[in-house]
Amino acid sequence: MKICGINQMAIRLYKAYTPGTRNRTISTFDEITNKKPEKSLIRKNHRCQGHNNRGIITSRHKGKGHKRRYRKIDFKRNKYNIKANVASIEYDPNRNARIALLHYSDGDKRYILHPRSLNVGQTVISGINAPLEVGNSLPLHSIPLGTAVHNIELTPYKGGQIVRAAGTYAQIVAKEGAFATLKLPSSEVRLIRKECLATIGQVGNIDAGNISIGKAGRNRWLSKRPKVRGVAMNPIDHPHGGGEGRSPIGKPHPVTPWGKPALGRKTRKKPKYSNRYILRKRK
Repeated sequence: MKICGINQMAIRLYKAYTPGTRNRTISTFDEITNKKPEKSLIRKNHRCQGHNNRGIITSRHKGKGHKRRYRKIDFKRNKYNIKANVASIEYDPNRNARIALLHYSDGDKRYILHPRSLNVGQTVISGINAPLEVGNSLPLHSIPLGTAVHNIELTPYKGGQIVRAAGTYAQIVAKEGAFATLKLPSSEVRLIRKECLATIGQVGNIDAGNISIGKAGRNRWLSKRPKVRGVAMNPIDHPHGGGEGRSPIGKPHPVTPWGKPALGRKTRKKPKYSNRYILRKRK
């Protein structure tokens, strides 16, 4: 076993002692300081496993998996001008980022997404006049150009909706009129109102994308069921099915099991309300 990594996050590499450890990598969880979550901030999390209210499968390849309790995350950061101390950094089974437990000076406790390089014992604050430090939440008009931000609101006071995955950040490119121009992790350049809040810094756990599953059983723990290729099915089961031996799909373009175009077909609606705010589309 070998450990490699940068700063807070490190990855454990396994030798091929068994088929399951060949190419297997996991997080070392070095940055986590508390294993048990705050009881007042968790609730039951019933998952329908891809079934609708009648029990019919509407989303395939989901099911089983380990139980999870939901942690209530403060995406709004609406406790303005009240200092909070970082009490612990914890694991969240519902996302690939870590979460940080804040103890506010008024006695309140809340979870936030853990920014990279934010450590236990540091202080964070939210507000227009908050200092430009990692973990602080400010409106876009108070943040200078070139700053890396995450957990960004699209509608004022609604709470952060974009740039919340592990290792992601957006960059403020320009400000003009009532809008700020941001370059998102997808390379999309978009206008967002200046009143919207954003948190300074990059989301932690930056090596989450480098983890290799290693064996099919780990996907089952994550509620992911096996997928069967359409070309391996019979014609009654999939439009790609049938043929003698290994054969091509027999169509000009790949399609879904229901005959709709797949693999590369753009699914964004043309008259979507937010098209006017997108200056450059994502790649």
